[in-house]
Amino acid sequence: MSVAQEELAGCLRTWRERLTPAEAGLPAGRGRRTPGLRREEVAGLAGVSLDYLARLEQGRAHSPSPSVLASLARALRLTNDERAHLFRLAGQVEPGPGTINRHITPSLARLLDRLTDVPVMVVDAAGEIVAANPLANALMGDLHGATRRERTIPWRHFSGIPSRLQRTPEEHADAEEAMAADLREALGRFPDDHYLNELIRDLRELSPRFAELWEKRPVARKPSRTKTFNHPEIGTLTLDCDALAVQGSDLSVIVYTTPVGSPDADALALLATIGLQSF
Repeated sequence: MSVAQEELAGCLRTWRERLTPAEAGLPAGRGRRTPGLRREEVAGLAGVSLDYLARLEQGRAHSPSPSVLASLARALRLTNDERAHLFRLAGQVEPGPGTINRHITPSLARLLDRLTDVPVMVVDAAGEIVAANPLANALMGDLHGATRRERTIPWRHFSGIPSRLQRTPEEHADAEEAMAADLREALGRFPDDHYLNELIRDLRELSPRFAELWEKRPVARKPSRTKTFNHPEIGTLTLDCDALAVQGSDLSVIVYTTPVGSPDADALALLATIGLQSF
């Protein structure tokens, strides 16, 4: 084991053991034999196998990919400096100028932990859903276990993945133009982002509609401020939608709210009660 592998393994263990269940948004439970999080909890949060995380923490795994490192950094709630150290130890180049900064800082993670009564998700400049709180998963459909492409909104739409969003034909066309325009704007800002380039290339090959829109070079349009969802248990909900830019990153926080006392507020409260359970 090299010195760098030993340091990587030690850092992962230390960062895992310092993170409490409460800080990670997990129940504390009983009978914990180790400080901080269990290995299986971090593996679940990062979307990696328990065996692979164990090998990383023991210095037996080599060259984790940038996507794995980014997921571990989010799960362990690393600071920007710690994230940079993680990438260097693993022999990977930290995402720099020309690429999308998708890192969720500890302060943003704490904000998400506190927004429990409204659906909230974090989306990057390519339209990838980087994080979503339990109520957002209950509203849109649970994304746990989904691939990266399945968490990317333009890919979900143009590949025909079923959606709970309801749109009129005009809203449907506007949404498609907005997605194509947003991806074109993102490419101009982040020309060296590997995932973004592959996404656009594959969308052009997959979807004649996207290819047509791409050639038209649409100008970015303001998205609709309201979204209507058809939930299988709750029924139809119409929610106000606000996108808040995250300073120092290339992320947006998408928040869904309802007017106090409205039927939609009652429906959202019912959704919060049943969570991800089905009747």
